[in-house]
This record gives sequence, structure tokens and C-alpha cells, in this order.
Amino acid sequence: MTPTLPRTVRAVDTDQLLDLAQEAAMHGFSQRLPVDWLREHLAAEATHYLFPTLVQRLTHRPDVPLQWRCQQLLTVGTGEQIWGLLDVLPDTFDKIPETLDTESKKEIVNRIEHAVKVREWMERTASDTSS
Repeated sequence: MTPTLPRTVRAVDTDQLLDLAQEAAMHGFSQRLPVDWLREHLAAEATHYLFPTLVQRLTHRPDVPLQWRCQQLLTVGTGEQIWGLLDVLPDTFDKIPETLDTESKKEIVNRIEHAVKVREWMERTASDTSS
């Protein structure tokens, strides 16, 4: 039976996010940013947010465990918040403490919906440094 996708937002610090990205890489999940990229660009003392939006089961790769595709709101070193995706194991997500109230979750989902995507941010910052 497929676990029920939680309709919640979880907050994680940068070290926790790096651990989640490492776990995703270890399992070969398709939606993740490279750990080295995250280490280079994330604000070290920031809080980042995960919002599960899809149950991901790779029927063509039965060796890959079921995962929850999460939208993530990342805070980068410039202080900007950008949007990305991260596949997370359900058990791993469940272990992240629930720390946000309902209003905070709604506000974070709204910020996720309006955030610049990682690729757009990377293209913009690359063109800013080449100018």
C-alpha cells in the first residue's frame, strides 16, 4: 500500500538539507541538487522548507524505493529564496520534526509558489558575474 502523502511543510537547517540531498544521491533519486552545489550556495545558518507534492514510484526501476517529491524553498548565501525539488524517503520525511504552525505553512507554500527556480537563479547569477 502506498503511504499517504502528508499535506504539511517541514523546516530543516542547512546540515539537515545536506543530509537529505546525500541520501537522495545514495539512492539515485532523480530530483535533487548536487550536495557540493548546495554546500557552495546555501546560506549556512538558514532554514529551508520541504513541501511534499507527489508520490514518486519508479516502476521501471523496482530497486529504487518509493519517495515523496518535495518542493523546496532554499535560502542561498545572498539571502534570496529559490525553488527546487528534492525526492525524500517517506520514513526520512516523517522523522523531521513538525515545528511550524498552520499560518506559517500557508505563507511558506505561497513563497514557494512565487519563488525563482534554481535554474533561473543560476542563470541570472552566472550572467551577473560575467557582466
